[in-house]
Amino acid sequence: GVAVIASNSWAALKARDLLDIEWDDGSNADYDSDSYKQVLLQAVRQPGSVLRQQGDVGQALEAAEQTLEAEYYAPHLAHASMEPPAAVASVTADFCEVWAPTQNPQSLIPMVEAATGLTKEQVKINVTLLGGAFGRKSKCDFAEEAVVLSKMTGAPVLVQWSREDDIRHDYFHSVSAQQLAASIGPDGAVTGWRHRLAYPSIMSTFDPAVKAPVAFEAGLGALNVPYDIENLTIEAGEAEPKVRIGWLRSVCNIFQSFGVNSFSDEIAHARGLDPKDNLLELLGPDRSLDFTDVGLEATENYPFQTGRLRSVIELVADKAGWGRSVPEGHGLGIAAQYSFHSYVAAIVEVAVDADGNWTVPRVDLAIDCGQYVNPDRVRSQQEGAVVFGLSLARDSEITARNGRIVQGNFNNYRVLRIGMTPETRIHLVDSSAPPAGVGEPGVPPIAPAVANALFAATGKRFRELPLGRKLDLENA
Repeated sequence: GVAVIASNSWAALKARDLLDIEWDDGSNADYDSDSYKQVLLQAVRQPGSVLRQQGDVGQALEAAEQTLEAEYYAPHLAHASMEPPAAVASVTADFCEVWAPTQNPQSLIPMVEAATGLTKEQVKINVTLLGGAFGRKSKCDFAEEAVVLSKMTGAPVLVQWSREDDIRHDYFHSVSAQQLAASIGPDGAVTGWRHRLAYPSIMSTFDPAVKAPVAFEAGLGALNVPYDIENLTIEAGEAEPKVRIGWLRSVCNIFQSFGVNSFSDEIAHARGLDPKDNLLELLGPDRSLDFTDVGLEATENYPFQTGRLRSVIELVADKAGWGRSVPEGHGLGIAAQYSFHSYVAAIVEVAVDADGNWTVPRVDLAIDCGQYVNPDRVRSQQEGAVVFGLSLARDSEITARNGRIVQGNFNNYRVLRIGMTPETRIHLVDSSAPPAGVGEPGVPPIAPAVANALFAATGKRFRELPLGRKLDLENA
């Protein structure tokens, strides 16, 4: 890399603009999002490595009265924290002190040791306010730059990334493709469920040889699907990593919940069932689920209890008036997700005009996060999750062309504006269960609930994110 050192940030930025640098774009110089999308789709159109299997899905599909199949796609996402990364480091011969908005201060200590030769006793990390993070600031490459530059210059150094630096050099949320298939018997029961996945793994950031989702990633909404279906298989295809992959708020739950909940809605309409009733039927009897046999960690005090997921579905349906009459061009969509030991269900109302422009007048979200102490904090996190989820459903997309990221600022990496924010109603379940997550679980149901609501309003299926601000009603 190249660094410009100046007495103030304005001078450094202006000097950087004057540099004429010839970059080596490396082995991924040909990375193109459009062609890579086809690679992922091809991967899910053929059998992959089996991650979970029960019964005989192939036989169920072959013998079915009716079969359904659908493909879903979601792009890379950037964190787009309100404040871009910044850090200060002061390195001397016998001490290093760092000030950084880090979600993982412990990781900075071995990094400083490696960069300076100092011991951990000679390192002090000061954690500042994050200014938003969503997982991005768990990776502290920006702080490492400050340490390296301070050592080289022998003076304290402030590293300040621009918005463009942040968006184009992120640890991106993974691009993904999914194919789902289901079999329906003569009595209308769902007899088989096949879910194929392909996306670059987070673990490829640490080991480039990893080319398929690992169990903990698939276990975020796909491998641990709670449906009571006799024949079920989850498969993973290979995907070559082209950029740095990292954690983003609710991680793989985002696209896996989009696929599972969207496809569940398609099953409901194929069966002639109300989508809420279909969800409850797919869940089956209330029970505790254990997925340790497919590689997921033991939950101990946090068993996956389908009855709690059922309860939030019923609660949000009641509070949102599921089935109520809505104006012409409006539609209601429902989705539910278990993640981070919490149970969330959402109902989204959309309004679509004749030209395909659409808005979201109202969102209802119910959460069972176990015992909570501060209800206002739980509500505010869910309100933020609704905004976050609507942003990625509507606009957010990172693409690559000729090996470089196209987007660079909020003009082309859009997030939801205040004027687009819906009336949001949060419904909390009083519970004595152990406390569980609240920062991430509200995000996953939003995008599929939007897509399902758009189907209810238009009769058209939308299986690719982002949905855009104007729907293509003719070609959907």
